[in-house]
Amino acid sequence: MGLATVYSRAQNGLQADLVTVEVHLAPGLPQLAIVGLPEAAVRESRDRVRAAIVNSGYQFPNRRITVNLAPADLPKEGGRFDLPIALGILAASEQIPNAQLSTLEVLGELSLTGEVRAIRGALTAALKCATSGRRLVLPAANAAEAQLARSVEIIVANRLSELCGALHAGTLPTKLAAPPNAVPDAALELADVRGQYQPKRALEIAAAGQHSLLMMGPPGSGKSMLAARLPGLLPPMTEAEAVEVAAVASIGSGGFDPQHWGQRPYRAPHHTASGVALVGGGANPRPGEITLAHRGVLFLDELPEFDRTVLEVLREPLESGQITISRAARQVDFPARFQLIAAMNPCPCGYLGDSGERCRCTPDQVARYRSKISGPLLDRIDLQVFVPRVDPDALGRSENRADGRAADSSAQVRERVGAARARQLTRADKPNALLTVKEVERDCVADSDAQALLRLAMARMGLSARAYHRVLKVARTIADLARLDAIGSAHVAEAIRYRQLEASSKSGAG
Repeated sequence: MGLATVYSRAQNGLQADLVTVEVHLAPGLPQLAIVGLPEAAVRESRDRVRAAIVNSGYQFPNRRITVNLAPADLPKEGGRFDLPIALGILAASEQIPNAQLSTLEVLGELSLTGEVRAIRGALTAALKCATSGRRLVLPAANAAEAQLARSVEIIVANRLSELCGALHAGTLPTKLAAPPNAVPDAALELADVRGQYQPKRALEIAAAGQHSLLMMGPPGSGKSMLAARLPGLLPPMTEAEAVEVAAVASIGSGGFDPQHWGQRPYRAPHHTASGVALVGGGANPRPGEITLAHRGVLFLDELPEFDRTVLEVLREPLESGQITISRAARQVDFPARFQLIAAMNPCPCGYLGDSGERCRCTPDQVARYRSKISGPLLDRIDLQVFVPRVDPDALGRSENRADGRAADSSAQVRERVGAARARQLTRADKPNALLTVKEVERDCVADSDAQALLRLAMARMGLSARAYHRVLKVARTIADLARLDAIGSAHVAEAIRYRQLEASSKSGAG
């Protein structure tokens, strides 16, 4: 009787839990049984492993084979266990040496010819393996992604036969991950957006304080162009943030491309997206758009066209920065610290408030249209700005500001944003948008005139206590952009202007 043990890792959200693959060969009728809560793709590995072993020049044991994937209560999915199961069978049948397997963690899907194919979640497995002291065997297609874990030793497996040959020779070639270089974003230029000085200002404030932003305006006014330029205004990610983003992308359907290392994600789902598409889910929970936008931007265009129940699922992650997906057999936590940017038309036809006076919508139609966005969700959006139609004269000349100077480039705005964000990190170790109530009371103290102005605005605009604190956070960001320690009435007045859409939606006015 033969027994062999190989270590591997399962994918459970962003966790890569250790799995011990135990293979036992016993006399009896030839059979391969896999136990330990395997799902369909894991059970199907029996036929893939058998063909891969035979086509790699080895003998498939004509015995009763039991493969145990421990712990037994952890669900196992995907083809990632093909390679460790094959190595366990070959080691238990003494066709390959068993000595080095205890120092390895093995992941990989096998083709019928013995080729090792890529898997999802290689980076999360590499991050965990780096803390275990073992080396990681991975498909060649996953090696570049796994190297982002830095300290892990990686063994590249192209084919089962090559890996077995290296085990026979006792020379498994390993390499330490080289520190990756951040790849600069192919940022879109903010100065390409003609006019729109106030929306550009709101975009700069949103970038500086990581605030959410809602833009309302007629079709073709530049809302989508502005949103697409936000990633180019944001400060560079830290290495820890870049690893988080890469790990999230690693478990997504498309995997992570190392060429995008250091780039903030920008996700723009269509308005027909379901709630599961946004927050994630499924029998085996996968990340949704809000998690794929972690540390980046989630842009929702045509906001009222989304199903209202879909939009309501955004309320909790906007506050907490994470989402918990519960199923009968498991519970998975995903990060969701995204920056929400939304755009909408002011009315069903889109032209309410447009200088062309083309709107024919009734007040009831406008009220019904805007009521598709609930008050609690609107209350959680820090900045709300109207984006008017662009003056045709501005389209035919080089971009200039009202004072005659050239409009600021993305690089100029990014420099101001970086300086303001640095002040926030020095003061509270977080962007202003993430301040707690106690931190707002400590860091966002306005002078007496500003406080009187804010109390008046709350009474006249019907702002909630949450909106009160959000106005203070925005005012704090405006003061940071001006490199000022004190919040004055001018900063509060500008922050209040960015809540006027909320007030007008409550009255049904344009």
